[in-house]
Amino acid sequence: MPSYAYFRKQFVPLSEARVGVMTHALHYGTAVFEGIRGNWNADQQQIYIFRLKEHYERLHNGCRVLKIDLPYTVDELCQITVELVQRCGFKEDIYIRPLAYKSSESLGLRLHDLDADFLVFAIPWGPYLPDKARCSISSWRRPDDNVNPPQVKSTGIYINNAFAKTEAVENGFDEAIMLTPDGYVSEGSGENIFLVINGKLVTPATYNNILVGITRQTVMELAQHELGIATIERQIVRNELYTADECFLTGTAAHITPVAEVDHRLIGNGEVGEITKKLQKIYSEVIRGNNPKYLSWCTPAYKK
Repeated sequence: MPSYAYFRKQFVPLSEARVGVMTHALHYGTAVFEGIRGNWNADQQQIYIFRLKEHYERLHNGCRVLKIDLPYTVDELCQITVELVQRCGFKEDIYIRPLAYKSSESLGLRLHDLDADFLVFAIPWGPYLPDKARCSISSWRRPDDNVNPPQVKSTGIYINNAFAKTEAVENGFDEAIMLTPDGYVSEGSGENIFLVINGKLVTPATYNNILVGITRQTVMELAQHELGIATIERQIVRNELYTADECFLTGTAAHITPVAEVDHRLIGNGEVGEITKKLQKIYSEVIRGNNPKYLSWCTPAYKK
């Protein structure tokens, strides 16, 4: 089934969405992006796009930082995305990639005096990580907020994530865990991280150079409202990764992925922990539109 893109203010086949070789964003990373999941519900024959509005609110915030003049409101971006998914007609889990970028075909380091544009496309995409991930502490650290703000999903910053991911995979692991410049736990290459310690969730605070993940926030709310489990946001030292009762990663691509080991040290008994398992089940029901309490987070793509 062919895929489509919204590109230069119209819907076109994905194969026809092309930018010029001098496009500023291609050379300098002057773009911000989002990753959005569309989750297929076979019983309802529906794709539910998860927390669509929140993703575009974050995109708008990133555009402000990068001085990208985005000519669409959040509601307009949501409407474009729903129509895009309808045109694609997929009957499986999908991944939606919006990109706001400096579109001028012009060289030179700057953010000012450049045109901007927006595109979005959708593709089928299944699981991002294995059922249980093996992780390593990366030698690559997260940048400080005054170097390259980690809370902005700019394309330029993701070379840092790519360094960490490739190092981990080439060393035989599935994913990397990066530390802050001063050595505290920050996040995975594409995920936030949670520990279970004494029955509570513990996760790095926003000042630990993390992206404030939408899935992260979702998990914190579900843990509190559905399981009565509080989340503590604080600095986490490396040693706590090795001694935690449970550990899992969260992200739009990764959903909730249990961590079986870190640096060849088993987390718990190396199996999926009880709290992690409960959160996975609740989350899976929520994102597929099967929990009526959280339907406001789910945007149905197909008209019924």
